[in-house]
Amino acid sequence: MQTEISEQFLKTPEGQEANDILRTCVHCGFCTATCPTYQLLGDELDGPRGRIYLIKQILEGNSVSEKTQTHLDRCLTCRSCETTCPSGVQYGRLIDIGRELVEKKVVRDPISRIKRYALRKIIPYPERFSALLAVAQMVKIVLPKSIKAHVPDRQKSSISNIPIDSDFFTQDKPVRKMLLLEGCVQSVATPETNTSARNVLQKLGIQLFSVPSAGCCGAVSHHLSAQEEGLEFVRRNIDAWWPEIKSDQSIEAIIITASGCGVQVKEYGHLLRHDSEYVEKAQRISELAKDVSEVIGDVSIPENNINNNQTIAFHSPCTLQHGQKLAGVVESILQNAGFKLTTVKDAHLCCGSAGTYSILQSKLSQKLLHNKLSNLHAEEPDVIVTANIGCQMHLQSNSGVPVKHWIELLDEVLI
Repeated sequence: MQTEISEQFLKTPEGQEANDILRTCVHCGFCTATCPTYQLLGDELDGPRGRIYLIKQILEGNSVSEKTQTHLDRCLTCRSCETTCPSGVQYGRLIDIGRELVEKKVVRDPISRIKRYALRKIIPYPERFSALLAVAQMVKIVLPKSIKAHVPDRQKSSISNIPIDSDFFTQDKPVRKMLLLEGCVQSVATPETNTSARNVLQKLGIQLFSVPSAGCCGAVSHHLSAQEEGLEFVRRNIDAWWPEIKSDQSIEAIIITASGCGVQVKEYGHLLRHDSEYVEKAQRISELAKDVSEVIGDVSIPENNINNNQTIAFHSPCTLQHGQKLAGVVESILQNAGFKLTTVKDAHLCCGSAGTYSILQSKLSQKLLHNKLSNLHAEEPDVIVTANIGCQMHLQSNSGVPVKHWIELLDEVLI
């Protein structure tokens, strides 16, 4: 794509990056075929190609309006278009740059500003989110149906840690050590997930260690165009992990069980590429970051007592299959372990959760949720499993079938 980026933008790292990305696009339109919002709305400006043109116009110095902001806001950042694109356009990075530019030029209405600010000041902080969730759970019975559906039931970890003493692990095989990101929302809403991750990996001879001062990955702020705030979360996590990594060379990886957090941490090196103090550390953190499926997929699963009559529908989060390019990894683990998986139509499409999207773009989100649940329920599974806390809570809000993180399923049956 030919560009004429204004000089003021070309002088910035973001402008140079955007220009390079724009020039890789050949405006073929393949991306529109896999864009969830284009499929729902049929508007060129609500597809990747249209949004790319809007961002190009901004960078070339054209006027920016609320209409531009609306079309960029409607993007789920699912990155399905990146998987489809034959030219390798890094659309996810481009949309972040475009949104940040528009945020500086278009003033949002007061309600929108308050809502976005509240999300940034509550979700990334486990203590604040936990207090709010506890109140919502106490009064859940009297809440309107539309709100009640989004309040998960209180969950306490019920699966106790199992020591490394199975036949699979012997004294001849040293314990492998990895760090675990506890996260923010997941640590409060579904603590069972990380407990199960610990249990499964312990059974496979891997011990996980948490660093309490590591918290939110920074994705919430980053995708709400509060870039500097997001980078502070990034630096805080690096500062928390770095002493452990530096002092113990045997730490192999940083394990992340929420795929949305995983894709963010894997991009720390890119996000801090211009920060001389953190660039090397950030790059190392990105190299160490692993979705839990990447580790388990490389280890032979011991014999198990799986009930083969149980039918599983797997929802692959966009952040897993498009963001981290790990399509099919979890499915293979579950199938190799003996689970029977259903075939899910349009598995590449977003469920509508997309971080804060389900709150800020609720109508579109609910349409996507309806479509996704119809496809997941089609073969009448006993349980739906996924790999991201946002998807899990979103699907469970309207599913008649239990929704779990897939690692919990493996923990229940692995001996």
